[in-house]
Amino acid sequence: MKDKTMFYCSACGYETSRWQGQCPGCRAWNTLVEAPAAPKAAEKVRPVRRAMPRKLAELDETEELRFSTGIAELDRVLGGGAVRGSIVLFGGAPGIGKSTLLLQACGSIAPDESILYVTGEESEHQLKMRARRLGVDREQLHVLAGTDINDVIAAIEDLEPEIVVIDSIQTVYDPAQNTAPGSVGQVKQCAMEIMQLAKSAGFTAFVVGHVNKEGAIAGPKVLEHMVDCVLYFEGDGSLSYRILRAEKNRFGSTNEIGVFEMVREGLREVPNPSEVMLAGRPVGVPGTCVACVMEGSRPILAEVQALLTPSGFTAPRRTSNGLDYNRLYLLLAVLEKRGGMNVNACDAYVNVVGGLTLDEPAADLAACLAIASSFRDTPLPDKLAAVGEVGLTGEIRSVQALEQRLAEIARLGFAQCVIPARIRGQLKAPAGLELIYVKTLREAVEKTL
Repeated sequence: MKDKTMFYCSACGYETSRWQGQCPGCRAWNTLVEAPAAPKAAEKVRPVRRAMPRKLAELDETEELRFSTGIAELDRVLGGGAVRGSIVLFGGAPGIGKSTLLLQACGSIAPDESILYVTGEESEHQLKMRARRLGVDREQLHVLAGTDINDVIAAIEDLEPEIVVIDSIQTVYDPAQNTAPGSVGQVKQCAMEIMQLAKSAGFTAFVVGHVNKEGAIAGPKVLEHMVDCVLYFEGDGSLSYRILRAEKNRFGSTNEIGVFEMVREGLREVPNPSEVMLAGRPVGVPGTCVACVMEGSRPILAEVQALLTPSGFTAPRRTSNGLDYNRLYLLLAVLEKRGGMNVNACDAYVNVVGGLTLDEPAADLAACLAIASSFRDTPLPDKLAAVGEVGLTGEIRSVQALEQRLAEIARLGFAQCVIPARIRGQLKAPAGLELIYVKTLREAVEKTL
């Protein structure tokens, strides 16, 4: 359809659809001129369709392609190794060892894998010095010291690496965004571009994310929903041991943990955490008991220490490190009501040695026995361990994977173990391990102290 011609008066601006000698508005002669044609509205162009829906039955059932990082503890937490085309987020406090672990992994991965290491916090010279200290000498390790996301994408397209390390995502920025690097918009945009490129090109991306004072990855939580796997590095900066834990894993379990020791040469794997956690355990001292908890498929022994002192305040103090604070209050109340101990008149301090966090109810009985031992100022037997959940009525309840726990306790040379009486006759005691069956918390205290 042909566009309709319009005329307007150059003197008064009157508009009309046909030309006239005299303007109907201002009555002036020969002032009507043809108006310029309005630009045509741009036709909407549909983008090229990139994805088509498919039936579930037609989807490929082949398993994901995994490869080993060369570090057994890291492979355990990842679920058996890293997955091609996935993006893994490493979180942790500053100085905990995130960059050290990733650089060591770069040196341990198969030599034929091409790696691009993007460092936004260190110069090339600083990274080279750290790699020399860690003993990382790899031919196919490329380093890019930059923070522009366009430079990162260009380097990925040029090198076509199998593995990309971004250290850290808070330093990378997109010039098209009018916000500062590290802001929520920048972090989300840069992470999205890396994720889309990883899915299309098939490389594995390891992204380092800083943790703020509240313990959350800066961003704040947008990165956790975008990535395939979220790993947290935990540990006290004053201690040498580090625990790697999976908070999210689309390709494996989130129950496994990896244990490392920080030494001069970097992070060293700890294949037997139980021996490490019990190293230097005092003998013949009140207020200590050994618990056995399950971290995924791995039983780990940990020492629970307790100290009770008469309180000089109306409200006694309660301090817990490694044991849930509310759980400690619950156990103290059960000891007061069902165990016959006046612990509510004492300040209570509970600590799990080694920086391990015991969030499993199986550690209840060991914690209660440690508290009772400190209250009575009587040491428990040196070769005694305890496994069981404590109920509000003072009963001792069974826990899962008890056979695995007892096997680990016997392997480390313990002679006695306190367990719930309800499973009597359901399992066979390992050689050299005496089982002490108890029904209630009061009975457990009387049989051990």
